[in-house]
Amino acid sequence: MADEEYPGQTLVTTDHDEIRRWAEDRGATPARAPGSEYGDHLGRLRLDFPGYGGENLEPVSWEDWLSTFDKRDLEFVYQEHRKQGNESNFFRLRQREGGR
Repeated sequence: MADEEYPGQTLVTTDHDEIRRWAEDRGATPARAPGSEYGDHLGRLRLDFPGYGGENLEPVSWEDWLSTFDKRDLEFVYQEHRKQGNESNFFRLRQREGGR
């Protein structure tokens, strides 16, 4: 678990175990946006949270999701908790700082 200094703090990681733990703690599963794939590429990476309209997302394996994450040189930006202290589902993917 990441060491959050205060609720609402934005954290950043590239650690596969941390990303997977964060998602699984929230019941989220790896997915992609339908129609965004090209060739053998997954397309837009997403996480499917239960009860949040993920019926339009296509499930993928953690292995494929994390492999694509690495190939694209991404980092996982997220929060453990909101400012009010309750659990946060906020995340986004971005190019790694100083990346390619």
